[in-house]
Amino acid sequence: MAQQFFKEQIPHKGLTYKEYFHKAEEYIDNTAPEELEGTKKTLYDYSKLNLRRSIRVQKTFNPEGKIVDLVKSIKTPQLWMVLTEDWCGDSAQNLPYIAKLAELNENINLRILLRDSNLDIMDLYLTNGTARAIPKLVAFDYQGNELFQWGPRPKEAQDMINNWKAEGLQKDEFNALLHKWYATNKGAALLEEIANLLK
Repeated sequence: MAQQFFKEQIPHKGLTYKEYFHKAEEYIDNTAPEELEGTKKTLYDYSKLNLRRSIRVQKTFNPEGKIVDLVKSIKTPQLWMVLTEDWCGDSAQNLPYIAKLAELNENINLRILLRDSNLDIMDLYLTNGTARAIPKLVAFDYQGNELFQWGPRPKEAQDMINNWKAEGLQKDEFNALLHKWYATNKGAALLEEIANLLK
């Protein structure tokens, strides 16, 4: 049964990836960081760094292999909804891959909803029942039936974070290690998980 937000076509009216990316660029270009304080300044710094991360992925990723065949084999229209924010490091490292996959098949309509403006929807897709973790990808057919979910990061990455936390590492320490892993992994873990979901 379709969720009420799907019936109201809220995801259908979400941002395209290009619109989302342009919005992030405009925010960075038109914001004076010296006028920001506290959390706003921290999030601005994250957004600026994440823009560079996303650009790197966009420039270097060329889909190939089984994932291309799987995506192209989708014969009926699907809507891929992603809940995220541009300050999210995991999103910067994963969303560009998802966007390029969606471009491979005109049956896939990728739409992005900003989490903090859609908390009612986010709260339907909590991680472990409690965390508003992003990015969260939820795929639907056009009757609103859920096809699969993914997020907020590959299992391999989550397992490493759990281990680092158990070892007593602080957030800034394990985040640095996480992004080194992303740079080395080059989307392989994400693409494998998406391929398994599409199967």
